[in-house]
Amino acid sequence: MANSASGMNVSDECKIKFLELKAKRTYRFIVFKIDEKAQQVQIEKLGNPEETYDDFTSCIPDDECRYAVYDFDFTTEDNCQKSKIFFIAWSPDTSRVRSKMLYASSKDRFKREMEGIQVELQATDPSEMSLDVIQGRVNNL
Repeated sequence: MANSASGMNVSDECKIKFLELKAKRTYRFIVFKIDEKAQQVQIEKLGNPEETYDDFTSCIPDDECRYAVYDFDFTTEDNCQKSKIFFIAWSPDTSRVRSKMLYASSKDRFKREMEGIQVELQATDPSEMSLDVIQGRVNNL
């Protein structure tokens, strides 16, 4: 039996799609879900490059935990186009306690498997992952 402290396995598909987002910018975002029966993190939704931040947030369930990565494009004060890959750990207060514990205990392993995450965000409420918060985190880097 897997050691629950080490977290859930991350499917190879998750790693491959994340590399495609990072290297080729094939996707704008990826939403991940823990499949308890399969004992691993799997992909729930892939966002096309033209999708917006609103499209992304509408894919996140109100009352269930998820992991997500979002490739955020922005312009610096020097007028340079840049992007940062955000990791968002979504754990709403309304989700099941078991689910919150599972996502919390698997988060570090998941992040280790996804090399290239630049900014981490923990959110329990939609306001904690609003576009203003994302922009604010970029400005403070």
